[in-house]
Amino acid sequence: MNNLLQGFTMVMQPDVLLTILCASIYGLIVGALPGLSATMATALLVPVTFYMSPIAAVSAIIAASAMAIFSGDIPGCLLRIPGTPASAAYTDEAFAMTMKGQPELALGICLWFSAIGGIIGTISLIAMAPLLAEVAFQFSTFEYFWLALLGLMCATMVARSSPIKAIAAMFLGLLITCVGNENPGGTPRFTFGLADLLGGIEIIPVLVGVFAVSEVMRAYKAQDIPVLPPRKFGSILAGQWALTKSHPKQQVRGNIVGIIIGVLPGAGADMAAWISYAMSKRFSKTPEKFGTGHPEGLIEAGASNNASLASGWVPSLLFGIPGDTITAIAIGVLYMKGLNPGPTLFTEKASSMYALYIVFMVSNIIMIPLGIMMIRSARYVLYVPRSLIMPVIILLCAVGSFATGNNLALVFTVAAFGLVGYFMDRNGYPVAALVLGAVMGTMVEQNFVTSLIKSDGSLLPFFGRPVAALLAFLSIAAVLWPLAVWLRRPRAQNIVS
Repeated sequence: MNNLLQGFTMVMQPDVLLTILCASIYGLIVGALPGLSATMATALLVPVTFYMSPIAAVSAIIAASAMAIFSGDIPGCLLRIPGTPASAAYTDEAFAMTMKGQPELALGICLWFSAIGGIIGTISLIAMAPLLAEVAFQFSTFEYFWLALLGLMCATMVARSSPIKAIAAMFLGLLITCVGNENPGGTPRFTFGLADLLGGIEIIPVLVGVFAVSEVMRAYKAQDIPVLPPRKFGSILAGQWALTKSHPKQQVRGNIVGIIIGVLPGAGADMAAWISYAMSKRFSKTPEKFGTGHPEGLIEAGASNNASLASGWVPSLLFGIPGDTITAIAIGVLYMKGLNPGPTLFTEKASSMYALYIVFMVSNIIMIPLGIMMIRSARYVLYVPRSLIMPVIILLCAVGSFATGNNLALVFTVAAFGLVGYFMDRNGYPVAALVLGAVMGTMVEQNFVTSLIKSDGSLLPFFGRPVAALLAFLSIAAVLWPLAVWLRRPRAQNIVS
């Protein structure tokens, strides 16, 4: 109890509270800008933390990352342009609700269930940190390979078009991850003699290109894209309590998946959002409504990505192993401030740990009022003619992609993938499946090659461990499912597709 009171006192200091507020506003703004991810938001904060107290420094990282993950939903909902990779899984669903005249409902779902997911993820961090860490460290490269492969197979579940086209788009995303020399062999692949491709193709320019630039191209191609008439936004949280009561399974399932995925090193909110959205569609009684503005997928994915954000701190705090890129940055700040991660952190500096728990809670609670303010400020973009707003989007895409690596080649990468996304969308190939392949391809390859080295080329160990065998069964079933669907359709329809 004394440690809890000391932690509460630490958080209630004026400098810490001011830091949480300022970092939250900063995270909301950066997360809403296409190309500027939650990882970039936290990375840009690191130099500022040099001049802060330890608790204030870590509070800035926590608040900014939580807000940026949510804020990425705002441009996805209003413009079909996800602000962060975690938002890409359900961008089409949220935008469909906006086109139905329900933007406040879509954004309210993203805000409400993100906040609840973050709070539940924090509770899991408090109550189950040692247990979750033990589960995570039972995973070897064999389990990680099957988990990543299972995540890839989500492409067939989130697709509204033919599963075959979804798999083709996913393979194109995997091909993107093969570029460069950052592979297990360390040899250049598909670089065509260009030095700019040696480091591979960054995911952020790919994401911005296939979603944002292609959306600009569609807007100028189709001059009849509707501009919603100006109207007063209704209550952002209206109906959210009713949705909470009517969709308990989706919320609980999203929280559980987010917590488990978050604990696994290298997974993070991106994978949690994709897997949760795919699971929501797979177990829904009305899967045909997905992609038309249906709330189920938004509820489950929104609850999942913020829950994974909190649980991702479990391996970071207990063992100093980052759960994702955000916690990798946070570990550096912890060491810099003398809060060295490890089991002793929970005993020797227990009051500081309680302070971090309280910061997580405070950040997710104030997300609701600050998020409402951000949504009401951003809603005016709906009433601006697309011909005026699209040049601004292009400018933000160029600036955001250049800022990713201070390299002009990234701007050309965005333009190239804008063309790819545009032609894929016109021909019914889901760009979300391409992004999924690009996000998870590296994880699949590295764990597969590492596992083969460990097993001396034998495939039997991939099925020899209980968890690996279960994940293998689920992955193979997911691979065979689209083939079974295709075979069950009438022959004439198969020939047409």
